[in-house]
Amino acid sequence: MSLARIRWREVLARFGLVMALAALVLILSLLSDRFLTSSNVINVLRQISINAIIAFGMTVVIIGRGIDLSVGSLLALTGVVGASLAVAGLPASVAIAGALALGTCMGVFNGAFVAYAGIAPFIVTLAGLTIFRGMALAITDGRPVSGLPPAFMTIGYGNFLGLPVPIWIMLGFLVLTHLILRYTALGRAVYAIGGNEEAARLSGIPVRRTILFTFAYSGLAASLAAMVLTGRLNSAQPSAGAMFELDAIAAVVVGGTSLFGGRGGVFGTLVGALIIGVINNGMNLLNVPSFYQQIVKGGVILAALLIERLAATRRA
Repeated sequence: MSLARIRWREVLARFGLVMALAALVLILSLLSDRFLTSSNVINVLRQISINAIIAFGMTVVIIGRGIDLSVGSLLALTGVVGASLAVAGLPASVAIAGALALGTCMGVFNGAFVAYAGIAPFIVTLAGLTIFRGMALAITDGRPVSGLPPAFMTIGYGNFLGLPVPIWIMLGFLVLTHLILRYTALGRAVYAIGGNEEAARLSGIPVRRTILFTFAYSGLAASLAAMVLTGRLNSAQPSAGAMFELDAIAAVVVGGTSLFGGRGGVFGTLVGALIIGVINNGMNLLNVPSFYQQIVKGGVILAALLIERLAATRRA
């Protein structure tokens, strides 16, 4: 194999996602003169913030060779709990902290069944999907929680240094997740478990506690996204978050994180969320019917999985 070909493959491996995003932006900017306006760019970033936050937590779980299908329902549960606490008269900061704590605890609930009972993550979180949704409906009797104080709405509607607060929250959570994964012993343990759980156990890594952490972190991410969504809508819907887990998994997979664990990162996930968000936004600007948008999104996910499979085959 020639040196030039090797270098080109290295470039594609390192920058292929960014190049795909750039090509997509170029095509849509040619098709719609509204696409590259500053207001639309900020709108895209605001729109992807919720999915990206959930996807960062999902990235941690998937790197550890797990999956979390309960994040959409957990978003609904923590959203109605946080909103209910705020409506009851508690300060917005206390209500938000309570919702974040609940989300983390529900993540621990999922993780305990995976780590200590040995039940497959798919089954555990599928059960969590139903349980958390039922809890959200039971707490609210199926009705939305509204009448939130203005301080609560700041997390979804506020601006800071010219950018919406949800974008800053997304970027802050991105940096936090990256630092944990890349520069802490806990993050290295997540990668080790995803690469080979048995080898990680023999190396002295606390496998069960690390798995517990991955699901707790996913629960924290879902509840943080819930606070952003609740503030943005000025209400909490017990039906919110339907299919959000699939959008988050799509962002992770498109972003290059392996579903088989042990490889990936949140910057790739951010690019994956951007690709999905740009596709959705571009098709909306071009008045493409929503059902065609679902077909395109599914095709993008399949293409990403196919590329991942081919790459894994070559590495082997």
